[in-house]
Amino acid sequence: MMTSIPDFTVETAKAALTDILAALNAPQNIQKIAEVKENSGNEMLKMMQFVFPIVVQIQMDVIKNYGFLEGREGTVQFAQLIRKLEREDPEVAQLHSQVKSHFLPPITNSSVEASL
Repeated sequence: MMTSIPDFTVETAKAALTDILAALNAPQNIQKIAEVKENSGNEMLKMMQFVFPIVVQIQMDVIKNYGFLEGREGTVQFAQLIRKLEREDPEVAQLHSQVKSHFLPPITNSSVEASL
């Protein structure tokens, strides 16, 4: 059963995403993520397998301060709320895309065109 986070507003979402970005950009995390990214060689599957769990763990450590449960349930609930709020607020969307850029390899136009 999902516990609701009644006071999770656009402002709270911005604060949480900003805190997540600050945690991701902490020197020890930058180094850890950079090493894993290098080993993944920008391959999407390896990025999702090795980089994504690190980013999610860092995110979990931050969102528990905002009343979310630790573990998968809290992470899923947070993601759902962020997706809802990013449709309403461009700044939330922009911050969320910055978080996602930590585990998604940069997409170049040529790779997109090649897959079409």
